Amino acid sequence: MKKVSGRLTLLALVVVVSVIFFIPSYQPFYQALPGWLKNVMPNKGITLGLDLQGGIHLVMEVDEDRAVEIAVDRSVVSLQDLLVDKKIPVESVNRTGPTQVTIQFQNAELKAQIQKMLDDYPTFTETESAGSANKLVWELRDIEVKRIKDSAINQALETIRNRIDQFGVAEPMVQRQGLKQIVVQLPGVKEPKRAKDLIKETALLEFKMLDEDNQLKLDLPARIPKEKEADILREAEAKLPVGDQILFERAVDKDTGREYRIPYLVKKRVMLTGDVLSDARVSIGQFNDPYVSISFDAKGGREFERITGDNVKKRMAVVLDNTIYSAPVIQERITGGRAQITGTFSMQEASDLAIVLRAGALPAPLKIIQDLTVGPSLGKDSIDKGIQATLFAGALVVLFMMIYYRTSGVIADFALALNLLCLMGALSALNATLTLPGIAGIVLTIGMGVDSNVLIFERIREELRLGKAVRLAVDGGYDKAMLTIIDSHVTTLITGVALFLFGTGPIKGFAVTLCLGIGINLFTALVGTKVIFDLMNQRHKVEQLSI
Repeated sequence: MKKVSGRLTLLALVVVVSVIFFIPSYQPFYQALPGWLKNVMPNKGITLGLDLQGGIHLVMEVDEDRAVEIAVDRSVVSLQDLLVDKKIPVESVNRTGPTQVTIQFQNAELKAQIQKMLDDYPTFTETESAGSANKLVWELRDIEVKRIKDSAINQALETIRNRIDQFGVAEPMVQRQGLKQIVVQLPGVKEPKRAKDLIKETALLEFKMLDEDNQLKLDLPARIPKEKEADILREAEAKLPVGDQILFERAVDKDTGREYRIPYLVKKRVMLTGDVLSDARVSIGQFNDPYVSISFDAKGGREFERITGDNVKKRMAVVLDNTIYSAPVIQERITGGRAQITGTFSMQEASDLAIVLRAGALPAPLKIIQDLTVGPSLGKDSIDKGIQATLFAGALVVLFMMIYYRTSGVIADFALALNLLCLMGALSALNATLTLPGIAGIVLTIGMGVDSNVLIFERIREELRLGKAVRLAVDGGYDKAMLTIIDSHVTTLITGVALFLFGTGPIKGFAVTLCLGIGINLFTALVGTKVIFDLMNQRHKVEQLSI
């Protein structure tokens, strides 16, 4: 009796634990519990997947070629600074192709001196097609191009994850697909457009100086309608000074509420980039208007102090993704490594900007190539249909077992109910994501839940036909069926693990419920039903077994 009582206690403990973990998944009942009880209970249950609670599914592609161009542009800036430091006079340093840098100079004697600088840039190689004594053409090595492209995918993946984590989406899925695609699933998102904008924004923060000397010469208007940007760029293209560009600041007319643009002539040279930021957060100004306060790391703080000290009384543009957010006059050297990004922000826009700055800039623009939005009504319909399928399948199995195996079939049905209860408890304990294929896995588990009992019952029937007593027949049936049951479950478990390791989203959801169902089914078949048969034989000497 001691052996049976131990297994019975284990069975009761498993049931209680499963119920405790499952309760948070049923929110109406969980919310009705007293506060002290909720404090000691788990507060997370089963999370519904994208196909059940709605949300967005995005497949994005990283612009790898643009990532290479950005890397070369940064090398150009670095090279310009190095030439200034070494006091080597050159006419220009420009990117003249996706992977090429061209250096123009008047004195041919400088060529050998500049060539020595190539040692500081081992990722570049000099091309043989320069064709001029006053020009050098460097090209990015193929192996470095490949490294930058691969790094761009991985960096974009990490940046998107960081942004989504700060956005506060429960159970997101962000993973690489193929060579240059990223799959993002955000279940339960109520503002799909805001989420997509947050993910896509490159967030390349740059500090550039305004070219105030040539601003007046171009005769740029003080403000223009936002749809006139292309016209201004086209008109000024021929008159643009070398090394300058026109960028626009967004602004809103307080009287009419209409959005307009302020054009600025900006030097292309980047003085500082956002990769030296250590923090970004929303603050409130003296007129109750939100702005983004940014802090630089030690290196960025020193550089920002030097730049502001060298450009007192000049205007510096704060540029994010080629849009000017503010262009203040530097009144004095700014120490302490802090600055502000002001503009016509709403609180939500300022918060989103702080998120993307904290999470870091994407290494290259993203292009959405697949955009699916699943509505919550579709998810509710899927849940309803899934529950109906589960109940219908369960009812048919229960009915069949009762008719075919009679009393023993009722015991098998008890094991089936126990199996489902433990499965739901396990999913809740793991805070697993339940998807539509996961529901299919639960339905499959119903069939598997009685499959083991069918093997055991047939073995018991064979033992009874040999004239053995009920107790011996039951023990013999379980002993002889055990290896077959374990073998079938282990082989299925291997398949389930393979599906989980190599599958994606929906397939993983199916694999999770399948693997958990297999493990639980072993317990309920070999322990749960055996306990009931042992109790029946110990309390009453069973002469005949209804099987």
